[in-house]
Amino acid sequence: MAYQSIFRRYEMKFLISEAQAERICREVCARMQPDAYGRTVIRNLYYDTPNYRLIRRSMEKPEYKEKLRLRAYAQAGEDSQVFAEIKKKYRGVVYKRRLALPEAEAMGWLSGTGAAPAEGQIQREIDRFLAFYGGLAPRVFLSYAREAYVSRTEDFRVTFDREILCRQTELSLRSPPAGDALLSPGEVLMELKCGVGIPLWMCEILSREKIRRTPYSKYGTAYAKYIFPQHREEIFHA
Repeated sequence: MAYQSIFRRYEMKFLISEAQAERICREVCARMQPDAYGRTVIRNLYYDTPNYRLIRRSMEKPEYKEKLRLRAYAQAGEDSQVFAEIKKKYRGVVYKRRLALPEAEAMGWLSGTGAAPAEGQIQREIDRFLAFYGGLAPRVFLSYAREAYVSRTEDFRVTFDREILCRQTELSLRSPPAGDALLSPGEVLMELKCGVGIPLWMCEILSREKIRRTPYSKYGTAYAKYIFPQHREEIFHA
């Protein structure tokens, strides 16, 4: 499957109820189509330093922040395609750059035990990221059931995420989803992603449903809710 390697867009997040998600999804389905993955369970490994420098910095809400993750759109095997991604945010704009490669090769490269993929600009950026921060390793596994739609006519995507789970064991994209829940029962995380602006019809839905934008980070929520309380001493003395 061909894939997009470079993204520049705005991302807006909304915590909504299951009833709201169902109503919105009916209207989304009438105007948009499922994206290349449609409904899937996404698995992520977030890389960080031993004292969680990246996520702690991100939660301070700086003007610029960045993260590194490995993502799969299904349970991976060693030859399955996964994505090594650098995600950056500057003044509200999200920039994402990613490489597709086999899972075993990706894990070896990012851990420093294997060779980098064929040289290119994104590979060099990830290598610089690894060298700059040092000590990076998978620190948390995050999975969620995603339903994703893309516009037929403009740069606009809508996703609905449910069953967001996190854990700090079995840090492998080959493992099944399991862990602690980040969402409350009946909650759904909706994301709107666009290159320029939200279409008028979606603005009207948000107004009618009285939905307000919610600052939300999956990794940040996992850190605040589960990681920091369990590893407070390690973090302060790392």
